[in-house]
Amino acid sequence: MNTSKVLRRVAIPALAAALLAGTATPALAADRDRPELQKSVQAFVDAGFLGVQVRVNHERGEWTGSAGARKLGSAAKPPANGRFWTGSVIKPFTATLVLQLAAEGKIALDDSVAGYLPELGLDRRITVRMLLQHTTGLFNYTGDSGSDGKWEPGITANGDAWLPDRLRSYKPEELVRLALSRAPRFEPGTNQKYTNTNYTLALLLIEKVTGRSYAEQMKRRILRPLGMTATTVPGDRTQLPGPHAHGYYRTQDGRVADISRQNLSLLAGAGDLISTTQDLHTFISALNDGKLLPADLLAEMRKPYPGGELGYGLGLFVQDLGPGCGTVYHHNGSPPHGYGTLMYSSPDGKTTLTASVTWVDSATRGPAKDFQKLTDTLVKQVFCDGRTGSVQ
Repeated sequence: MNTSKVLRRVAIPALAAALLAGTATPALAADRDRPELQKSVQAFVDAGFLGVQVRVNHERGEWTGSAGARKLGSAAKPPANGRFWTGSVIKPFTATLVLQLAAEGKIALDDSVAGYLPELGLDRRITVRMLLQHTTGLFNYTGDSGSDGKWEPGITANGDAWLPDRLRSYKPEELVRLALSRAPRFEPGTNQKYTNTNYTLALLLIEKVTGRSYAEQMKRRILRPLGMTATTVPGDRTQLPGPHAHGYYRTQDGRVADISRQNLSLLAGAGDLISTTQDLHTFISALNDGKLLPADLLAEMRKPYPGGELGYGLGLFVQDLGPGCGTVYHHNGSPPHGYGTLMYSSPDGKTTLTASVTWVDSATRGPAKDFQKLTDTLVKQVFCDGRTGSVQ
């Protein structure tokens, strides 16, 4: 497959969409007044979250809303299209890059990863497909539990110990080698368990096959063709650029620290992305509309691992919302503390929900315990014509 032709097909509609963006909102005044959506957004703040910004796109147009505060002590709401740390929302991006290389014949999904990265000493049974669907059995370098349920810590990635360590820089190889120094959780391909290690390995695979950095490949293959100018792979950058909402962490002794600055190299390829609700809409819509991958590989991406409980394909969660609602493809995310991200799409990419939430986090996760319940209600509002209730 000729990737340059694919990218040209992507770039033209993306450019047209960008040119139209300035006139779209005034023409859609009838869709601006969505009190049920604003109520669902406000519910996050009522539950104790600090701030939330939401973007909904569908065939009738676009709705944006926000609630709460941009930062503690401020009356200003979060910026409607401010930047934020996305966390694991990057995983579908990483999977897309790998699948584009598969489309070009540079990677085969069922090849052994050890054949591409022999220097790591990986189990030769681990395939590229297993990385993307979380079926390798590898230890999660941010900490993992064994079959007995006992927690085994990894790198310092949460809690009070993370706070003074949050600006530390990590190399992807360092993260992977830590994971490989621990016993596997299960035999490759026999189970499914969500593990950051898999996607950091995918980053190394992308760099090895292309001879270029992951950030460069992301820019060349996804960000630039789609016009996603507000999205970056930060590397060692610790500061959110431009307008942004602030996240916080409360220590066990009650001190509250602003953690808007943090170094997400500890989640290389698995959680280190800065973006906006607009850019995430652009990506997830283009992906599901077939602008980034050929149809057969998009179908592979959206096929859940058989027998797995996650409903996870190759970088995407697949969720049936129930009668009258249909299926959504999504991936949410959160860096270690203080920020949460939503990214949902209908199968055709025409209806999307993207959002960022901030809060004062703590060792007990604070209001984050209500995150899924509130998200379920908001998702129902968007994808089920306003019907509410818990998503099953």
